[in-house]
Amino acid sequence: MSTETSPASHAAEAPSAAQPNPPPAICLDGVAKTYESRHGDVTAVHDLDLEIAEGEFFSLLGPSGCGKTTTMRMVAGFERPSRGTVRLHGEDVTAVPPHRRDVNMVFQSYALFPHMSVYDNIAFGLRRRRVPASEVTGRVEAMLELVQLTGERKRRPGQLSGGQQQRVALARALVNRPRALLLDEPLGALDLKLRQSMQTELKRIQREVGITFVYVTHDQGEALTMSDRIAVMNAGVIEQLGAPAEVYERPASRFVAGFIGTSNLLSAPVDRVEGTLAVLRPGERQRILVHAAQARTGEQLDLTVRPEKVRLSIDEPTEPSEHELDCRLRGEVTDVTYLGSATHYTVRTSLGCDVAVYVQNAHDATNVACRGEQVWLAWRSEHSYPLSGTRS
Repeated sequence: MSTETSPASHAAEAPSAAQPNPPPAICLDGVAKTYESRHGDVTAVHDLDLEIAEGEFFSLLGPSGCGKTTTMRMVAGFERPSRGTVRLHGEDVTAVPPHRRDVNMVFQSYALFPHMSVYDNIAFGLRRRRVPASEVTGRVEAMLELVQLTGERKRRPGQLSGGQQQRVALARALVNRPRALLLDEPLGALDLKLRQSMQTELKRIQREVGITFVYVTHDQGEALTMSDRIAVMNAGVIEQLGAPAEVYERPASRFVAGFIGTSNLLSAPVDRVEGTLAVLRPGERQRILVHAAQARTGEQLDLTVRPEKVRLSIDEPTEPSEHELDCRLRGEVTDVTYLGSATHYTVRTSLGCDVAVYVQNAHDATNVACRGEQVWLAWRSEHSYPLSGTRS
């Protein structure tokens, strides 16, 4: 719908008229990418509609082959969409080559020049554009300070750690002052501890420079840690788009529930429906309550509950009061794994499926139950989330 109005009809109101909302930093409108192969056409991305706001840290998350990197490459201009439109800050750039788009890209390989110093690597793009030497010095020094490498300016990439090399690549991309930065799994080559440290650094840098970051990753921990919003992709489509807590706590599909963190996927027939509450009866003295407005008596209902939401005990839970542990399920402990800060239990339930339970080791969680013991699992109904039907 157009928001334009006649200049004459509102001339008197012009000084006080509300300013229109700025366009999104990145907009994909019906974007699709199809490749030809010996076995026929293969569609990597299906008619994608997506808006990424100015200054947002946005992640494209999904397994290998889901279309996330292809999507980013279409934003960067390295791939031409088979159909649809790519807009950057309101401008149609679908046919614009990469070097004329106001975005930069950071790759997993970093692609640093090994024979150049840290300083010269960062300054390379500015010098190619014939930026005055005094300005080059000021901008490079600012980047060195931003990525905390001021003392490493004379070193070459081979003399740096993986994390330092990653910071050089980031500084080289940011020194050109792009309006958006695209990062294609930039932490994939780092070890776990360094990767976790760099996640914090990337978020800090993004807050300080204030530009749009689009981050491609298959690591759900990275996406949850850094992102303002996450698009979970599968087979070329976005299965869910939302804030990290929303995607984690309220997955929209079985795929999202299984891909984001660890999730228990349960399925049982609906015994009865009370208003918007579906009641499942897996066995004697057992019940699962799910807020599912469209549930029907007798239908098989799929649901998910996160391991950290489940309470494990030897004794049967007492009758709950309002908002307490009103779901209860019987099972047998089949595995106990001590992981330092928590103990992970695997319980074979009366439904025939395994349920994971995470117990924090605030005390000695390994004494809660032993392998082979019969236990009770309990959780609050608000933590049962339906994967079919609509939650009220």
